[in-house]
Amino acid sequence: MVGKTRRRLASELIGELVVIDKKITTAKQELTDLVNNTGSRLMDLTGIGPSGAARLIGDIADIARFPSRAHFASWNGTAPIDASSGDQNRHRLSRAGNRRINRALHIMAIVQLRRDTEGRRYYRRRLAAGKTPMEALRALKRRLSDIVYRQMTADAKLVRTGPGGHAGATLQSSAADLNPEIDTSEKSLPGPATPQPRTSLLIIT
Repeated sequence: MVGKTRRRLASELIGELVVIDKKITTAKQELTDLVNNTGSRLMDLTGIGPSGAARLIGDIADIARFPSRAHFASWNGTAPIDASSGDQNRHRLSRAGNRRINRALHIMAIVQLRRDTEGRRYYRRRLAAGKTPMEALRALKRRLSDIVYRQMTADAKLVRTGPGGHAGATLQSSAADLNPEIDTSEKSLPGPATPQPRTSLLIIT
């Protein structure tokens, strides 16, 4: 009797897991379609899936409300905070900013570290330069914030110009800065821009 009960419960749990898995697959496809319908190419970036892209689009809305990538980084909490003391020049992670977007960037960073990506190579270069693992991760997230900002700016430009317009250069999923001589991850950045009314919002239920 005990064995039969266990098998019955196991069978019921497996059936429930199959149903839940199907619901997750359906929800993922629906999110993918919604993101694609916005014209976004965020999912082309390594580490951003349908859920992350939807969160970025939903919370950020109009990327043009951030006049620069520095303001965007300050808003999402990846801008470094000066924590220097005496002769030590240090920065620490910011605990301010939009935590949902910060989490999306954190997941993006972790995925890049697990794969053979430019992000992982950048992280290792920071370690070789004497940074701690936390400092190297902070620097990577700051770079990825720049990449997301550029991608969303390019997407917005493409939407404005239409299929026949000029969308500019293609952006790749890389942690390399457009200007290799500027290491933004080691500089404190300005505060966020004055918020503007959101013109569009992807609502996720």
